Order: sequence, then structure tokens, then C-alpha cells
Amino acid sequence: MRISRRRFLATVGAGVTLGGAGCVGDEGATAEGGSEPDSSTGTSTASMATDRNDGSEPPTTDSRLHLDYEIGTLEKNIVSGGVPKDGIPAIDDPTFADTPPDGLAPDDPVFGVVRNGEAKAYPQYILVHHEIVNDTIAGDPVAVTYCPLTGTAQGFERGPVEFGVSGRLVNSNLTMYDRGTDSWWPQMLATAITGPLTGESLREFRVIWTTWSRWSSAYPETCILTEDTGFSRRYGVDPYGQYNEKRGYYSSTRTLFEPLHSDSRAHPKAVVIGTRTETGGLAFDKETLLRQRVLTGRIDDTPYVAVADTDLASGYVYANPESMSVAASDDGYMIDGTAYDADSLPLDRTLSFDAMWFAWAGFYPESGYVN
Repeated sequence: MRISRRRFLATVGAGVTLGGAGCVGDEGATAEGGSEPDSSTGTSTASMATDRNDGSEPPTTDSRLHLDYEIGTLEKNIVSGGVPKDGIPAIDDPTFADTPPDGLAPDDPVFGVVRNGEAKAYPQYILVHHEIVNDTIAGDPVAVTYCPLTGTAQGFERGPVEFGVSGRLVNSNLTMYDRGTDSWWPQMLATAITGPLTGESLREFRVIWTTWSRWSSAYPETCILTEDTGFSRRYGVDPYGQYNEKRGYYSSTRTLFEPLHSDSRAHPKAVVIGTRTETGGLAFDKETLLRQRVLTGRIDDTPYVAVADTDLASGYVYANPESMSVAASDDGYMIDGTAYDADSLPLDRTLSFDAMWFAWAGFYPESGYVN
């Protein structure tokens, strides 16, 4: 069933407020030439200028990620999300604080990132109104992205360019565009399907979907994104429902747009932790992983192992070509008699992220599913 997102976004205002200061030492997008908000439109002048392509390119990988579809098929399945380009405004000048916003409860979702010792948290209740944050972490220009319709939080290197929200979707998934070449990138695929960079894959980094209480306990020195985004929005009012407790779109079986492929092996909104490589994809049921702590699967002939991070209620996926025994213990995970933390097994870790099952199965119908 295809329903416009417009009525779901009716609560999103169009006014503007000026941002305040963030964590000490924080470097936002203004350090790279950000701009003041335009009070007549509710968008920043940086966003208004996004149609000017200067030829700058985001960094891409040497090896392209596997796709289960031809790029032409994906391009044909681009649909309007009910809002224009930049109608959902990216945050280009983020501000951070040492303490959480008043609207954030301990069990509310946040998206956590650690780079070179610097930790940041991005509350879901803020990102649902913006979907992209063009940020700088530990001196590195990055984009932290969130698609509410597919339940995916992912990080990308952005180099000299910023990303914006195209207003289009593929398989219900946020389709980003880069402001250098205007290539279009479905977030989950991390691969351009239109524009000069078609077929190229972005460089990614892990974003942890967890709760504020868990993240702040693990990283007490974290900075957290504030509501001083440069835009006036009804933060705290999620147009799709809520996560704490889960209700609305996030818990129902329905989707707003027809998936590329339907798979009834799990509830459409069940959460999986998925990984994809140059050769294929693999998904692990998150609830099962948190309960059993170790799950195994395969991409082609290569074994993979997923382990739970019980502190953050998350998980990591590793290639395990030698089929080494990985066992959960009180001290973490045992391999050859040595205990390791979930995020530091002596195996090659692959990038993984949380996703709603319908979205993962839609993009990767050929991938394995472990529950």
C-alpha cells in the first residue's frame, strides 16, 4: 500500500530558531563554511544552494557493495516520499551539550558513534525530523543518518561535501543526495543509483542503536545533539509513533510503501542486525541474538558469527572463515581460551546495522536470515 508521508509529517513546522553552543571543542559544519538560516523558508542557505553542484565527491570504497538488483531496477523503483527535495532539512550546523535535552528519557533511543576516542549521541526524537546530520567528529567530516520508515541508523564519510534528503524513497528507505555531484544514494545500500557516481559505494562507519541510559553509562563523557538545530520543530512529537514504548508505525505490520520484495519469515517491523559485503548479505534477528548471545550464518561459503553487546543491547558481526569456536562467557566471548569483548574479537568485523525486517528482505531477498 502506498500512502504519502505528507500527512505523517504535518506536525513538522517550517519556522527557524538560531542554534546555541555545543560541547567544548565541538566542530560543526560551520567550520567548513556553514550558513545562517533563512527565516523566510525555514531552510538554511546551505540547503537552498544544494542544486549547485561543484563537482566535489564524497569518498567511496575500492570494492563496491553487493546489490541483489540491477541498478536500473532500483532506479525504476524510486518513488516520491510526499515531500520535496530538502523538505526534510538536514542538520548542517549541529550543536552538542554535555547533558541530555529535557525531552530525552533514559530509555529513549539514541544513535551512538565513537571515532578516535570522541563519543557522540544523536537522539532519535530529533533525527526523525531531519534524517541527516552533517557533522565533524574527531576532525573527520561525517554524515550520521536515520530513516524512520526502515529503522536504520548509518554513518558515512562525507569528505568535502554534505548530504541532503532528496524527498524520494526506494523500498521505503531514505534516498540521500550529495551536494557535490547530486548523485542519489539509498541509505541502506550505500551505493549510488543515479548521477555521476552511479554504482559507487560510500565509505561507512558503525552507528550503534541503543538507549540514552545505556550509551551514557558506557560513554559518560559523550556529547549529545541538542534541539538547537537551526530549525523550529515539534521535537518530542514523532509523526510515526514512538519507541518508548513502541507503538504506531514502528509496531504495526503495515508499511507506507510497497516493499521491493515481501518475506513472511518475520514480523515486518522485527529488528535484524544485517551485514553486507562485496558478495552478499546476511541478517540476524536482534531479539534472538540478545537472548542467545552467539549466532552463526553464511555469505556464500564463508561462515560469519554475530555476538551480542549486552551493555548496549546491540551486536557485532564478524567473518569467521576458519570456523573458530566462539562461546559466550561471563567475561565476554571465549576464543581459544581467551576472553574478548563483543566489539574486539580477533576476527575481521564487518559493518552491520539495525533494520526493520521488511526493509532488509526487500533490498536483500537473497540474503540469509538467522533467527
